[in-house]
Amino acid sequence: MDIPERLHGRVPDNRPHFFLSYAHTPPWGPDSGDPDHWVRVLYKDLCSHIMALTDLPAGSAVGFMDREMRSGEGWPEKLSENLATCRVFVPLFSPRYFTSEMCGREWFAFTERMLHAKSTGAGSVSAIVPALWTRVEFSELPDSVRHIHLDNSGVGSRYATNGIYGLIKLNRFRDEYEETVLGLAERIVRVARESQLPVSRPRDYEATPSAFKPRGSGPRHIHLTVAAPTRDTLPEYRDRHPYGDDALSWNPYHSESTRPLSALAEDLIRSLDYRVTVADFDDEDTGEPAPAEPAAPDPQTARPGILIVDQWALTDEERRRRLKTFDAAARPWVSAIVPRNRADLQCRSEEGQRLAEELERSMPTILERARRGDSRIAVNGVPTLNAFTGVLPAVVAHSTRQYLKHAEARLPQAPHVPRLRLTDPPGPDTGDDHQGEA
Repeated sequence: MDIPERLHGRVPDNRPHFFLSYAHTPPWGPDSGDPDHWVRVLYKDLCSHIMALTDLPAGSAVGFMDREMRSGEGWPEKLSENLATCRVFVPLFSPRYFTSEMCGREWFAFTERMLHAKSTGAGSVSAIVPALWTRVEFSELPDSVRHIHLDNSGVGSRYATNGIYGLIKLNRFRDEYEETVLGLAERIVRVARESQLPVSRPRDYEATPSAFKPRGSGPRHIHLTVAAPTRDTLPEYRDRHPYGDDALSWNPYHSESTRPLSALAEDLIRSLDYRVTVADFDDEDTGEPAPAEPAAPDPQTARPGILIVDQWALTDEERRRRLKTFDAAARPWVSAIVPRNRADLQCRSEEGQRLAEELERSMPTILERARRGDSRIAVNGVPTLNAFTGVLPAVVAHSTRQYLKHAEARLPQAPHVPRLRLTDPPGPDTGDDHQGEA
């Protein structure tokens, strides 16, 4: 007779052990059958192994695969729910995977969940266990993926060459397929145990950006600047807990996060397949106020930019002046985010309100552009860490679009090459170019 789980003091965990993320293969014709049949075989084999390797009770949600989901209602919500609760994310690498917007959304949603856990001190071990479905060259991987370690230890050379698809299709590789899938199941179980990734709130799937930028889709470099006071330059009455030795140490959501905001923003922007540079506003050269008709920037050095600004930075007169200069010279592709933690009572005080109004007077250009566009929430005071991680991808996308819209594309000037033309042959010995008589 089975003893109920609750009598052992154990609460059943119905979260799926893994989420299988894969690119759907389109059918090549009316008689092509199910093009993802072999992915389903792999999924079933993984589930069988994980049940054998763990003490999961019968009927547990071992894994999740979106098999035939998209034909029914509510599939985006179901995807988001499983991405927010699964213990391990298992992407099947293939050339098609990195051109799939759906796979890119799944990757970003899970990466954002890991970054949030890292910021709150709830987990720092990566819970992504990639597998090769088909061979993929390293040069084909997006920047947002290249930091993920693809563990090929303990598997045969044919797996690295042909991927799981090459092993599963040929009977003579059956033993190597079984060994590879068992090893993959063991890694899933181990990572699920080590990472202890907490559950998060499901993300709106339709509003989730892709972690894989299409090639040729615009600039892939964001310049991030943080304007905030240091612990030593604050007014005496200001709480010092959110501040450090420089602006990059500023942590406005310190009641929720253990990491500086610049570090979280950098990781999140990288997960969107961008390169990112981060700077302290106090170390930046803001230049002189922009002329009435500013010259177009050099497209080799100009790039989309985001300024994260603390309203308490305006307590310093020199920094306030430099912010005004920065705003006057700001190109249309420079955006801003204004964190204003709703748990910070001083931000809601009379002095906090005065500084908010001073920020409006100091940066009217950038703030008004944001409100006319789709970044209104970013400059009206971002109240929580979740709100910040939600709004940052939208601001990155907005800055990139503005760069593509406004930046002048300058082609490098090629050296002058004389135009070729047909000429008469020169006369004998004289070099004359007239034609002799017949």
